[in-house]
Amino acid sequence: MSTPSKDIDTCTIKGLDSYPMGCTFSNSETVFRLFSPKAESVTVVIYERYEDEDGLEFPLEKNSKGVWETLIQSSFEGKWYAYLIDGPEDDPYFKNTSYPIADPLSKQVTTKNHYLQFAKTKIANKSGFKWEDEDFSPPMDTRDLVIYETHIKDMVAHPSAKTYVHGIYNDFREAEVGGISHLKRLGINAVEFLPLQKFAYFEPPFEKATPEGVKNTWNPYARNYWGYMTSFHFAPETLYSSEASLEANAVIGSTQNAELELKQLVNELHKQGIAVIMDVVYNHASHYDLNPLKYTAKDHYFRLDNKGNFLNDSWTGNDINTQAEYARSLIIESVKYWMEEFHIDGFRFDLAGLIDWETVDLIKQEVQDINPNVILIAEPWGQHYVPDRYSDHGWAAWNDRIRNTFKGYHPKENKGLIFGVWDSNKTRYGIENLIRGTLKSGEQGLFNHSGHSVNYLESHDGYTLGDYIRIVLQPEKADKVFEDPFQATSLNKKELQISMFAALCLFISQGMIMVHAGQEWARSKIISDPLNIDPKKGRIDHDSYNKDDETNWLNFNEIQLNNNLFEYYKGLIDLRLQSPAIRKAEPEEINFKVYDDPLHITFSIDGKSSGDMYDYFVSLNANTEKGHEITLPGKYWELVVDHKMAGSDTIKSVQNKYTVAPSSGVVLRKLRVSNA
Repeated sequence: MSTPSKDIDTCTIKGLDSYPMGCTFSNSETVFRLFSPKAESVTVVIYERYEDEDGLEFPLEKNSKGVWETLIQSSFEGKWYAYLIDGPEDDPYFKNTSYPIADPLSKQVTTKNHYLQFAKTKIANKSGFKWEDEDFSPPMDTRDLVIYETHIKDMVAHPSAKTYVHGIYNDFREAEVGGISHLKRLGINAVEFLPLQKFAYFEPPFEKATPEGVKNTWNPYARNYWGYMTSFHFAPETLYSSEASLEANAVIGSTQNAELELKQLVNELHKQGIAVIMDVVYNHASHYDLNPLKYTAKDHYFRLDNKGNFLNDSWTGNDINTQAEYARSLIIESVKYWMEEFHIDGFRFDLAGLIDWETVDLIKQEVQDINPNVILIAEPWGQHYVPDRYSDHGWAAWNDRIRNTFKGYHPKENKGLIFGVWDSNKTRYGIENLIRGTLKSGEQGLFNHSGHSVNYLESHDGYTLGDYIRIVLQPEKADKVFEDPFQATSLNKKELQISMFAALCLFISQGMIMVHAGQEWARSKIISDPLNIDPKKGRIDHDSYNKDDETNWLNFNEIQLNNNLFEYYKGLIDLRLQSPAIRKAEPEEINFKVYDDPLHITFSIDGKSSGDMYDYFVSLNANTEKGHEITLPGKYWELVVDHKMAGSDTIKSVQNKYTVAPSSGVVLRKLRVSNA
């Protein structure tokens, strides 16, 4: 390494506390501040180019708070920097490395396609993007949302998406079939992206010991495609930019393309009336790269045992100590940054059960000052299972009780109501309460308000809903090798019937709705394995986190195979968004009817308080063999959903009575002004 040039003055002065952590620069000076209380020396190295191994070195000095800092009377805009950190060799609570370490607060990082990443921070101003989304705001009532959860690449990587191959962010915006075009066709009003913060995509090579002593025995693909291994919480993922490459050891992130192109995407989504929710990971950090949190203050940022080992309630290698001052600050400032700089409308917090309650409250307080309509959703497990407590703190949470009751939680061991199975642990009143919003005031309740319930039957984890249904109805499909994915995806009559019924059960439940990408045509995840490394090639996958291939990529040509289901989902989305009472009625306005068959659930909804011009009558018949006749209160009703069609347009008029087919449901409505 070279030493500082003689014409550059450095000084460590009292009063640098007024500068934020990280790098602050102007035309005449640059300040570096890094928290690393156990370090014995810290040197910042300025590189002319990312590829350079040597650069200008400037020592930092430690203040009484464990912050290393210096002010350099020069500007380094357009250059890169990283820290050389030395600490005690035999302290299990400090992690040493000879590699330069990027700033944990980096807003732009350049990396190499390698499991260590070799990140360096680029000193760059904001991109100067001009926003055009001033007229957009997410709904004040979260129950007005229909959320589409997706990996951003899944919707543009397959040729059927018809993109221009301009990078994933751009492709999502420009695709003729996939991306925004598909969201508009479907009619949803919110998209939830799997992680977009810079993450560790490459994992150590399979079955080979690394110089660091890591042997990857768990992932033959050596990729973390879904992105739940965050390396830098302020920086956008550069793999999705127009300059990206997946070639081993390629350098990515040298430009500001990722920042600019993600902003363009959010801007366009807002112009199309679609809110943007980010899946964020603050419960753990990337585990095998040169993660700066580990090499600056391991014992501060992470929960450790009495031997200095990482605690691992997240089952991902480590747990962040969210109660620690600088960890908490990183989380809160990161969330605020994504809202202010990228206009993000909301966040889904991965394994939020590992985030302490003071931090939960501070997040809500800080982000609502920026946007009172911000969407905060917890995955309410991790160290604890506490969806009810998130509701107490004013957050929404994933409602796994809706999922488990309607679908079940294991296709061979626990089948749900849509398969005509009555769980002995469930009561009639408990299921009624689920439909009302899974309210604490009723049996099996979780939430103080139905607006806190995110109802779903499928997410990125586990089997797709379509595959779950396939395996329940034909268990041998779990181990069947499919030569053609189309063969697996195409639904038979019974599978289609159950898929439509499942969708209806979801969409008539009070609260928020979330569907996962491809759920609307019962997509199947058949292991593609283009590298011929997976012994389960051709089988249905239930954990596709590591597969950057057609296992995950959406093939939009498949829609034609199950077009009836696709149109049914479109119709349910349309009906729900046009019918306030179906999503946000008061609990007392939902009145269940007496029925002899516990598998037959029938109720009326008064639309008055929600401002809906209609009242509704809903009947769900989970009996797989027997149709049930319903008697309608009043004479004339409009049928808007049956076992084949759904939408906000009237299918036909119904008088007095109607027979609900097995494994299906109906929705009827009438104008409230009518006294018929």
